[in-house]
Amino acid sequence: MAIPYNHKEIEKKWHEYWKQNPVNVEDEKKPKYYCLDMFPYPSGNGLHVGHWRGYVISDVWSRYKMMKGHYIIHPMGWDAFGLPAENYAIKMGVHPAISTAENVANIKRQMDEIEAVYDWDMEVNTTDPDFYKWTQWIFVKMFKAGLAYEKEMPINWCPSCKTGLANEEVVNGKCERCGEDVTKKNLKQWMLRITKYADRLLSDLDKLDWPDKVKKMQSDWIGKSYGAEVDFKVDGTDKAITVYTTRPDTLYGATFMVLAPEHAMAKELANDETRKAVEDYIFKASMKSNVDRLQDKEKTGVFTGSYAVNPMNGAKVPIWLSDYVLADYGTGAIMCVPAHDDRDFEFATKFSIPIIQVIAPDGKENPDLKEAYTESGIVINSGEWNGKDSAVLKKEAPIIIEEKGIGKKTTQYKLRDWVFSRQRYWGEPIPIVHCEKCGAVPVPEEELPLLLPEVESYQPTGTGESPLADITDWVNTTCPCCGAPAKRETNTMPQWAGSSWYFLRYVDSKNNKELVSAEKAKKYLPVDMYIGGVEHAVLHLLYARFYTKFLYDIGVVDFEEPFQKLFNQGMITGKNGIKMSKSKGNVVSPDDLVRDYGCDSLRLYELFVGPPELDSEWDDRGIDGVYRFLNRLWNLTMDSKEKNVSATKDMVKLRHKMIYDITTRLESFSLNTVISGFMEYNNKLIDLAKKENGIDKETLSAVVLLLAPFAPHFAAELWEQLGNEGSVFDGGWPVYDEEAMKDDEIEIAVQINGKTKAAILIGIEEAKDAVIAKAKESVQDKLTGNIVKEIYVPGRIVNIVMK
Repeated sequence: MAIPYNHKEIEKKWHEYWKQNPVNVEDEKKPKYYCLDMFPYPSGNGLHVGHWRGYVISDVWSRYKMMKGHYIIHPMGWDAFGLPAENYAIKMGVHPAISTAENVANIKRQMDEIEAVYDWDMEVNTTDPDFYKWTQWIFVKMFKAGLAYEKEMPINWCPSCKTGLANEEVVNGKCERCGEDVTKKNLKQWMLRITKYADRLLSDLDKLDWPDKVKKMQSDWIGKSYGAEVDFKVDGTDKAITVYTTRPDTLYGATFMVLAPEHAMAKELANDETRKAVEDYIFKASMKSNVDRLQDKEKTGVFTGSYAVNPMNGAKVPIWLSDYVLADYGTGAIMCVPAHDDRDFEFATKFSIPIIQVIAPDGKENPDLKEAYTESGIVINSGEWNGKDSAVLKKEAPIIIEEKGIGKKTTQYKLRDWVFSRQRYWGEPIPIVHCEKCGAVPVPEEELPLLLPEVESYQPTGTGESPLADITDWVNTTCPCCGAPAKRETNTMPQWAGSSWYFLRYVDSKNNKELVSAEKAKKYLPVDMYIGGVEHAVLHLLYARFYTKFLYDIGVVDFEEPFQKLFNQGMITGKNGIKMSKSKGNVVSPDDLVRDYGCDSLRLYELFVGPPELDSEWDDRGIDGVYRFLNRLWNLTMDSKEKNVSATKDMVKLRHKMIYDITTRLESFSLNTVISGFMEYNNKLIDLAKKENGIDKETLSAVVLLLAPFAPHFAAELWEQLGNEGSVFDGGWPVYDEEAMKDDEIEIAVQINGKTKAAILIGIEEAKDAVIAKAKESVQDKLTGNIVKEIYVPGRIVNIVMK
């Protein structure tokens, strides 16, 4: 009787063996392939089955490339600074250094069970001074290049917690911790001038093998648009309000203006009658985050009491404030053309503001507009512009406006400079010293890293400043330039700082003299495949691209894009598509599943549960089917291995078809169908084994090789049981032969007067007369009339025409 499949013994055996004998060893003769996971922040909850999915996908791809002859760079590290780690530490009542180290140890234990081919010699941790020395070094280089600067900026402020909040901590305008209404507070912030790279970040998207939806998200975030800045004089004053518009062709239809509540002129435009309403509205708007303001479905606003003058026709237009206009986009003021903008139409309808149509599809005005007309057409009600094609005028109008002296043609971006300060403890200290004489001075590069001081209390100060501000021994220092008394910068960097360049450090993680050596950068970088969640499609990827371009500009690396290919895996959810979280009680830990079914079964099921790019609902019961598949393949192999079965024509054909199908599905990242394909071919092999009293060794070895990236322990054991030499991962990826997989027979339809009545098997080379004879024989009882014509479409159908 065959030895039964025992996942515990097999996985323990190979796990220990691979620790001493790694399967991925650098060989100068092999080309490199860099496959990277988005590294995790060490949550106290550890890994759940959703996290496993991404790590399994990247490991399968890494092992596949390894079997195709590559040396694989497949590292792992920890995004351990920032808000998530600090908030967890506050909740647990411990120092973040302690909780972070504990969480890293736990997750590393769980990752060990995945059996991914991680190279732990490359491991990085963003909280390690040897790592963040270089995060600080990059900041110093950006400061010297004029990309890092200080600016007074509003931050989210919780008056109850007395602390600044990141945008992600503001939910529906309230503090995530205490539920208090969030307001705004102006503080001096460090900024990074990412806008300087806007054009390159946009144009270089064309070079990337990324999903189209991600490239569009980045393009929309950068938001390049062409238009004009137009000056509207404030009626009765010598002042003007400049608006930016992408639709200068509709200028005659502007019937009102809207300013952001934070606009510099917002309060002064109010009069005695409107002042209180204006000030109340400004205060309420300050309590909302920008995200909430843009997502609010109902438009709100207040009339300032002042009017502006439309520069094209001299009409007076009322000036309103509304929080759907943001101060940091364009000029913080917009001209509103309700006939041709959905948002403006909604606002004008609500507040009974005139609507003037200036574009019509047929050049005829519609006196009863029910919605904004946003397409191109013929210009009307626009003076000298009447009769023009609006699409043509859209390009000409900025030039006309500039010639008239009422504005200028310009290009704008939605992208804003990056607010780089955090008023928190758990982050990289910003390496700047403030001197009354010299101003902001960078810490000398040879003195980096500037260490985060060890403190017992790291709670918010209540003033909006970082907790570092209370550590006077650390704050007070001397100016690196003049030697006078000076103070250290007390804000820390955001969590994004380390994650924007960590992928470069992996390949030279022990280098104390350089961020990465030119030799290793050229040899191993950039990343060939980057795998992670779509939630990072904009900010993380945009920041990483920005950092890489800057490092290219200063000669650290010789490439401008960090990630050549990108794959975003879908989320594993709980029942009814609800995101897994500890608070919802729907987190599924992999630990028990590994114990009961084995790592290999869980790896397979993570992929089988659904298309890898889509969200999939988790159901533990499904893993039983995968476990049964492994047992059936195990039994088939063990039953066949002693019989020395010779390969039949059917076995050879099935082997090559299987290699073709699995390879094709894997290359297209249809990983769920790869697993279902294994099951389908296993059933075919079992049926063939019953007929032939077993399956030949070469076919079984091919199955094992194909399965190796997916179920490594299982494949390694069967490879050994089949008597093959060396490691299964040195066996190479199987190659299919197109001739060998061709069918000798095919099935074709037999029709009578165009309607299918039967199907027959014919030989590939069978002659027409023989095929027609077979077809007539298969439908003999249905041939009740006179045969007029016999039509044969080779390899497809026989149609017998009767009368």
